[in-house]
Amino acid sequence: MRAAFGLVGLVVALALVGVLVKKQLAATRAPVPAFQSVPGPVAPAPAATVREQSQQMQQQVKQQMEGLMQQARPMPEDEQKQ
Repeated sequence: MRAAFGLVGLVVALALVGVLVKKQLAATRAPVPAFQSVPGPVAPAPAATVREQSQQMQQQVKQQMEGLMQQARPMPEDEQKQ
């Protein structure tokens, strides 16, 4: 009897693992949408390759960081009163 419960438990555990693996594989096969660029001053043409998309993303991040670096840093309230 004990061996039967052990065997049934093993089959149930394998079935659960099988279902989870099936779901995971189905999720990896789903198409991933292309990178959506944030509307900005210049919207570049869609890139044809992964390398071009990567370079485009790097350029966008660089431009955003440069824009943020150009902004004045807000001063704390206690230093503004002096």
